[in-house]
Amino acid sequence: MEKYDQLYHLYQTTDTETLRAYQEFVDLFPPLRSTVALDQWDAVRAELDERKTAISEEFPTTGETYAELAARLTREEAFTALDLYSKYDRRVNVLVLDVDETLRSAGDTDNEIPRSTLHLLTQFHEQGVPIVVVTGQTLENVKGFMIQGLGNEVVSSGNMSIVFETGNAVFTPGHGSDTKRLLYERLDPEIVAVFDAVRGRVLSDAPESVVHGCHLQGNEFNVTLKPNAEVGSEAAAEVIDEAVCHLCALVGRAVADAVGESIDDPAALARTYFARDPELARVFAEAGVSADADLEAAPEAVLDILERIDVGYYEADAVELVSLELDKATGVREAFDVLGIDDPFGIVMGDSKSDLRVMEWVAEADAGISAAPEHASQAVLDHVRAHDDLVYEPGEASSVLHIVYGLNLLAELDERRS
Repeated sequence: MEKYDQLYHLYQTTDTETLRAYQEFVDLFPPLRSTVALDQWDAVRAELDERKTAISEEFPTTGETYAELAARLTREEAFTALDLYSKYDRRVNVLVLDVDETLRSAGDTDNEIPRSTLHLLTQFHEQGVPIVVVTGQTLENVKGFMIQGLGNEVVSSGNMSIVFETGNAVFTPGHGSDTKRLLYERLDPEIVAVFDAVRGRVLSDAPESVVHGCHLQGNEFNVTLKPNAEVGSEAAAEVIDEAVCHLCALVGRAVADAVGESIDDPAALARTYFARDPELARVFAEAGVSADADLEAAPEAVLDILERIDVGYYEADAVELVSLELDKATGVREAFDVLGIDDPFGIVMGDSKSDLRVMEWVAEADAGISAAPEHASQAVLDHVRAHDDLVYEPGEASSVLHIVYGLNLLAELDERRS
């Protein structure tokens, strides 16, 4: 109970709110060429150092750690960090981070990663903690904004990996022949043939409204259609619903061709199979397209392929063909292998069902903890709340990162004592 008592005393007797404000000013608003700005920064830094020194003197053996905790974590964050450390008794040695609606949120942060979050990621990097970014985006997109936010030195350091296109490939600069692992090249030829066929026909064979209302995202393997209209708009919802009907039909024909089976209505067969997802069943019903084929009468070879792929539907946002043999969890394991993380204990932050697979894996393997924004999918929230309840407000990913930072400080304290 010693740490709990000391933390309680620390936050009871110290003006930590002002201390955190000074720390944030020093971290996020560095000295400028302006003499006035430089003088102000120096004054705040001096006051910050003085207050931290006072805390250090009050706690002779643990003071520096507690001063750092007080300067960066709220009382609630500090006690959450201590609870997690008491529960797991180890530090977090890797960050596994989704980007869209996790690190950044269109609602509150203008879809940019907040500076406070970027600064914390830089601090973790400087402490040698690897960063694994896990996203459904293309490599060029995510590499571009990570370089813009963290700098090329961090991204190219050899201690950062990007799992892109929802686990299709892994990019880890500075690792020679392992710098880019194309996981989709390991798939069976029949699966690859389906993706190639669908990709080649998804726009050329599409209805006129889909041709003019969608564009094909530049993925290396997944086949993803995005609306030309603003995501979330009525126009986007309408064209994505039409696009998913078209994509499923193409998948049915491509699967039949790949295995050499003759099927009366392969489009209806594929739609029937994917209609096991209630959202897709609703879309097919509203579109008036057939989704009532006899799956039991379908050739076994066709069903075998269908069982290994999936159609992801994101209302008014996107529709994509993906391989179930390649997911974020698979990509994360590959990233750990490249980075040489043999005994991972990570923080997994995400909001979607694809992130849930990573969370479930680390929970089963006792390899980490999970966090999610409060607008995450219900399945993700159920998982996170059932474990450590690390749910944060949109745009506030830094709160969880602060908790992890505090957890590692507490672990370091015990490591020094031993």
